[in-house]
Amino acid sequence: MRIRLDLAYDGTDFHGWAAQPGLRTVQGELTLALATLLRVPSVDVVCAGRTDAGVHARGQVVHADLDEPPAPDLLLRRLNGILPADVRIHRAAEVPASFDARFGALWRRYAYRIADLPDLVDPLTRSHVLAWPRPLDEDAMNAASALLVGRHDFASFCKQREGATTIRTLEELSWARDAGGVLVATVRADAFCHSMVRSLVGCLIAVGEGRKPVAWAGEVLAAAVRDPAVAVVHAHGLTLEQVAYPPDDELEARALQTRAKRVAE
Repeated sequence: MRIRLDLAYDGTDFHGWAAQPGLRTVQGELTLALATLLRVPSVDVVCAGRTDAGVHARGQVVHADLDEPPAPDLLLRRLNGILPADVRIHRAAEVPASFDARFGALWRRYAYRIADLPDLVDPLTRSHVLAWPRPLDEDAMNAASALLVGRHDFASFCKQREGATTIRTLEELSWARDAGGVLVATVRADAFCHSMVRSLVGCLIAVGEGRKPVAWAGEVLAAAVRDPAVAVVHAHGLTLEQVAYPPDDELEARALQTRAKRVAE
């Protein structure tokens, strides 16, 4: 039976999502909890997005193939009884065998939060909001963000992996103040390459401070090579908020489309 789990976690004390020997990871805690509950040696899980060390999630999605699991509601309650307090399952459901948490996703949405004024810096949210020492111009940041939206080669903003493409479709990149005045980036794409969101934010902070002109963001993108002037900002301001999937009858086609190598348009 294929089970979908929707979960949230505070990434502060994790070395990222992916299991690593001798290190505490979200995948490691989840697979241990599943193996303990089901009384099996190990359980394989697949996630929608492999978050880096220190990155948080409200809307992570995982699938696992389980033999004779308890009913979803009972599975949810028992897992939450085993998992540590910084990981929580919000939903468990049986899904079709064609559901793939990674390849079936239509898009992932992240938020990056910045407190750029002294009165916005809250010690109670210091693990989830980046404290920035200078005010940022969100209008300039939005103008620069518009230059980056679309299907592009984001090599300038990614840590390259051998054999992996850096072509992505960035569907949304925008900045707005929340009710408390914190500056929040909404970043949504079909997929992200390693360090992409934090590099985009680093580039746009340089524009927001006035150190770089708006047009610089487009120039960095067009260069298609890593620019040392683009900082990769801290992980703790980043949260995976939501992952979207197509209807059940479109899941298989979506997975096939995603697995196909991306090419520039």
